[in-house]
Amino acid sequence: MSDDVQVIFTPSGKRGRVARGTKVLAAARKLGVDLDSVCGGRGVCSKCQCTPSFGDFPKLGLHVDPDAVSPLNAVEERYDRVRGLKPGRRLGCQTEILDDVVIDVPPESQVHKQVVRKAASERVMEMDPATRPVYVEVKEPDMHRPEGDFQRLAQALEKQWQVKGVRADLEVLRVLQPVLRKGDWKVTVALHDAGDGPRVTGVFPGLREAPLYGLAIDLGSTTIAGHLVALDDGRVLASAGVMNPQIRFGEDLMSRVSYAMMNPGGDQEMTQAVRDAVGDLARELAGEAQVETSEIVEAVVVCNPVMHHLLLGIDPVELGQAPFALATSDSLDFPAREIGIEASAGARVYILPLIAGHVGADAAAVALSEAPQRRKDLSLIVDVGTNAEILLGNESRVLACSSPTGPAFEGAQISSGQRAAPGAIERIEIDPATKEPRFKIIGNEHWSTDPEFGTPRITGICGSGIIEAVAEMRMAGIVDASGLIGSAEQVGTPRCVPNGRTHEYVIFDGGSEGPRVTVTQGDIRAIQLAKSALYAGARLLMDEMGVDTVDRVVLAGAFGAHISPKHAMVLGMIPDAPLDHVTSAGNAAGTGAHMALCSVKARREIEDQVKKITKVETAIEPRFQEHFVAANALPHATAPFPELRKVATLPDVSFNTGGSGEDGGGRRRRRRG
Repeated sequence: MSDDVQVIFTPSGKRGRVARGTKVLAAARKLGVDLDSVCGGRGVCSKCQCTPSFGDFPKLGLHVDPDAVSPLNAVEERYDRVRGLKPGRRLGCQTEILDDVVIDVPPESQVHKQVVRKAASERVMEMDPATRPVYVEVKEPDMHRPEGDFQRLAQALEKQWQVKGVRADLEVLRVLQPVLRKGDWKVTVALHDAGDGPRVTGVFPGLREAPLYGLAIDLGSTTIAGHLVALDDGRVLASAGVMNPQIRFGEDLMSRVSYAMMNPGGDQEMTQAVRDAVGDLARELAGEAQVETSEIVEAVVVCNPVMHHLLLGIDPVELGQAPFALATSDSLDFPAREIGIEASAGARVYILPLIAGHVGADAAAVALSEAPQRRKDLSLIVDVGTNAEILLGNESRVLACSSPTGPAFEGAQISSGQRAAPGAIERIEIDPATKEPRFKIIGNEHWSTDPEFGTPRITGICGSGIIEAVAEMRMAGIVDASGLIGSAEQVGTPRCVPNGRTHEYVIFDGGSEGPRVTVTQGDIRAIQLAKSALYAGARLLMDEMGVDTVDRVVLAGAFGAHISPKHAMVLGMIPDAPLDHVTSAGNAAGTGAHMALCSVKARREIEDQVKKITKVETAIEPRFQEHFVAANALPHATAPFPELRKVATLPDVSFNTGGSGEDGGGRRRRRRG
């Protein structure tokens, strides 16, 4: 009988010969098979479960007998008795290979698990986190051997896991000794390695069976969104968002840069404010998921350049003036405590690379999430926010720019605006004949005209609601192409009421029982300015690419999933395209942060990709202003928008009173422009 046998692993297809009596886990490691283990083969973590297969395998040229592997041993029997093994499952660290065999590794036992990301387009995300748990047994101190506890921990990691040259921050050393003694010299180590060498970032007594956790944070100008993620399979355990407290220093980025310029120490004020908010958000997420903050071992943050500098405590003044120089554009990896995140003793933060002075790590995260460089068709990806990031490209070339839209799309600078929260109007329809509205609010699935709507508390209107409201007013003939709201006489509804020298449209009036939600002329102007900046940025990239149309449009951003493509097109937020080619990716920047948290490979991919993206600077490009002015009209002063006109009727009305009187039909003559 030969001393070696053949083993074939599925689904990887990897095969080879090993010595008879080799454990399945050892064979997997020898052949480079993706079989997980936290305990290092001691039979206590159950991560290495596998299924030996028996019978005839004609395609593999094998017949496998049931005695090709060793029978259940005492360790497996105890595990099966206490925690249970699925029928046919074995522990790879206990099962010996005695003859030619086929071994199946189920998805949950693979280290680099593949997770399908559900979004506008499905992508497989490979689990390859920078931080993983490993169980080690450390020698106790000896009077005759003077090594420190950390040195003996390092020796154990090298002997039991072949991990050499491990390091640890001072914060880890401060907690190491009590944890070692509490665990009776058996500990689970959070081992971080993102390519710069192994580092201990956390120590837990005994065998830790729960996963380690990480944070994916999208730090926006107006809102901060965060997700608490399990680092074993990438699942999101909790999500939350808070307003960025820096708003009190300025609603847009340049006003915050100005604040730093005009107020000595102003940058430090803003840094402290945003760090406090990020720290509070981390604690909120941990509390929601019932996880101790000490179990959070890593965080990934994406943000625009100004937020990036302020979070890191770097004065952003250079970003307020040409040539908009960044302090650094590379990705960063540093201790979480430096930015106020309460986590494990040595927890690390990774920040994605920045593309340019006005196109940040959030745009890089969108590029990672949506991957336009992988597609043949031409994609326009618009991350809608206070500072919009826009990508245009395909497998041959990718362009990027930022556009200062302001906070109107997020409900700020709107008279009845608010953040997306229960009670906020998020959907609206206006009858073109009666001019009467009906709407939906967050937290109630019924329309306001339905009997089931009830009498909930209406609090205001959020970003997606104001976008739909203005677009519906345009389609109903309440607003003309220039953005003017008509009077009650011109429009034919008492809902248009005077407001100073202009008019406003009343969506809801709660009287003494609730708020009065209106769309004012000022609201229309705020939306026009925001959408014109968005369209102009997209059009500028199309000019640079030499195209007049795109194959697909992707709306991203914190509320991208809630924006109606039709209403966005009516406003002229995006260039004309068939509506079925306009999709939503939700918070693509947050998804990119999630991907970078779960995969070192994804980090390397985006670090390489940003070097290939061509940056177009809107601030110094004369054509941006030309496009901006033309885009002030609803939907556009000159672009015909043929695809939009197939699905929407835009009344030819004009409410300009600077000339002739009414023509009897509530219409006014257009000004020549």
